[in-house]
Amino acid sequence: MKILIKNGNVVTPNKILENHYVAFSDGVITEIDTMASLPNENFDTIYDAEYNYISPGFIEIHSHGAGGSDFMDGTVDAIINASKTHMQYGTTTIYPTTLASTKIDLTNTFKNFKLAKEQITDGPNIPGLHLEGPYFALEHKGAQDPQHIKDPEEKEYREIVALADGLIKRWSFAPERKGSLEFIKYLNSKNIISSIAHSNATFDEVAQAHDAGVNLITHFYSCMSTVRRIKAYRVGGVIEAGYYFDDMYVEVIADGKHLPAELLKLIYKIKGPDRICLVTDSMRAAGQDVKTTILGNIKTGMEVIVDDGVAKLKDKSAFAGSVATANRLVRTMIQLADVPILDAVNMITKTPATIMNIYKNKGSIEIGKDADIVIFDDNINIKKVFIGGKQTWNYS
Repeated sequence: MKILIKNGNVVTPNKILENHYVAFSDGVITEIDTMASLPNENFDTIYDAEYNYISPGFIEIHSHGAGGSDFMDGTVDAIINASKTHMQYGTTTIYPTTLASTKIDLTNTFKNFKLAKEQITDGPNIPGLHLEGPYFALEHKGAQDPQHIKDPEEKEYREIVALADGLIKRWSFAPERKGSLEFIKYLNSKNIISSIAHSNATFDEVAQAHDAGVNLITHFYSCMSTVRRIKAYRVGGVIEAGYYFDDMYVEVIADGKHLPAELLKLIYKIKGPDRICLVTDSMRAAGQDVKTTILGNIKTGMEVIVDDGVAKLKDKSAFAGSVATANRLVRTMIQLADVPILDAVNMITKTPATIMNIYKNKGSIEIGKDADIVIFDDNINIKKVFIGGKQTWNYS
């Protein structure tokens, strides 16, 4: 199948190509050129971008759910529904994320995720899972269940990795917990990406983890240490280490609620687009117009409210999760943080693809790469989604 998308502004890694076309065949990009150079040949299908943006598909590396479903609800349908909901907002690759839970719940998630990978059609790529917890600091547990929080236990995490059978692509944890350095070495041996999260680590403890190979921080600023006094002396924390180490990637929940404009601007100024990865960290209410919802598992989770574009505890004393979608992240960085559209797109395409080691095939519009493509307008409203060269979503 030879397919053409014409009359678009193509977002490439280094610049936006105005009035260009993109052609692909058998799911792979074959041509990118000006409309004036459009070849006189037959295409099986032609789509008109109508001078909107033609962008790489968005890559979501941290989401707990959407569309009324949580990835740990315990069903295949929940995983597929949440994934497809995110697709409607431009996500073409997603890494479902777990919470601190029992080994039984994790095992059930592995089983359902494997089935979902086999059964999903006309949906996003779901290469693997992101495990968030349970090796966290109680001081920064956030919405994680404290009864499951613990130190890394070698017998346990080896068993979990064996049960997952290659499904785990990334694991977030607090590096100050006893046994973490051995845990990092084990993850490295299994090609599982390590990430710092829900941590009360000092700067020096992050430095040790960095020396061991950790170069990613989960939801920067949320649930992590900063400058504090220990025996009267000021000590840096995870946030300071995130800025200090130039090669450290940081996730940013750019929903405009978790972080204010001034912090979004500061992170962008210091880290730059090549080290910032936009994530939704969304819960089940993403993509829904609801006022109440459940945080966590549908059967055992907590009832929360959705107010002012973010989930909150019923008394509004704290956030209870993001309800953002990927296109909202891009819009927020452009409109609230004054980031150029090229950089905003790279932060949810090229950067996450680089982090997850899939940039060879995904994360940019280049000849020879997978035809995972979205078309959106000036306000980042999604018009069309293509995955593997096939149209899977069309706004109507």
